[in-house]
Amino acid sequence: MENGPTPHLEGVRGDYAPTVLVPGDPKRAKFIADNYLEDVKQVNSVRGADGFTGSFEGVPVSVQAVGMGIPSALIYYTELIRFYGVQRLIRVGSCGGLNESVRLGDLICASSAGTDSAAITTLNGGLSLPSIANWGLLDCASKAASDSGIPMTVGPVFTSDLFYGPDESLFENLQRLGILGVEMEIAGLYTIAAVEGIEALALVTVSDDIIRQEVMTSSERENTFDAMIKVALAVART
Repeated sequence: MENGPTPHLEGVRGDYAPTVLVPGDPKRAKFIADNYLEDVKQVNSVRGADGFTGSFEGVPVSVQAVGMGIPSALIYYTELIRFYGVQRLIRVGSCGGLNESVRLGDLICASSAGTDSAAITTLNGGLSLPSIANWGLLDCASKAASDSGIPMTVGPVFTSDLFYGPDESLFENLQRLGILGVEMEIAGLYTIAAVEGIEALALVTVSDDIIRQEVMTSSERENTFDAMIKVALAVART
């Protein structure tokens, strides 16, 4: 298993590029591969978690679906890093908007992620440590968005273990504390990147405006998010 395949990825070392985009949804992974990459080869189909490798403007780039939630995503992040030599992971996902400054369809670059996940405490050896983006990648994303005229808000998000949580006051408290959005993977991404010594960045598009009760359709979530993907690929190209 040292150089693949692994229990969840069927390729071998070299099948993945050093930079991998990691959406949750396999349909989004295929959409990115079909519409943005050249010379595409499918490198994974285990459990329906599609993965592809191609190139963007001559630079090798992969895209691998990782599922929903920290436990699922950590499996793929860890295997990509340890067994396939991946050095940079860029999340391209969705979130629920919690701040008046972001609306449905807006792009957020997560500078950091709070969480209620016990998995993160375990990875940090029982310590409460911040989950933060790689600042070089964040700076690159900010410049790419600015150069392309793409509006992007940078700030903290919250990664929840539960989509249907029992705490009805959670969103109100997060909003009061200045959290931009809520999602289910970023704290895991930033923590495993720190543990394993690689670079990571997360970009998310607001698919659910929790304040205004507005929601994208499932097809819109699968097939849109063009601005987010363009910024992610600009970062991957560097």
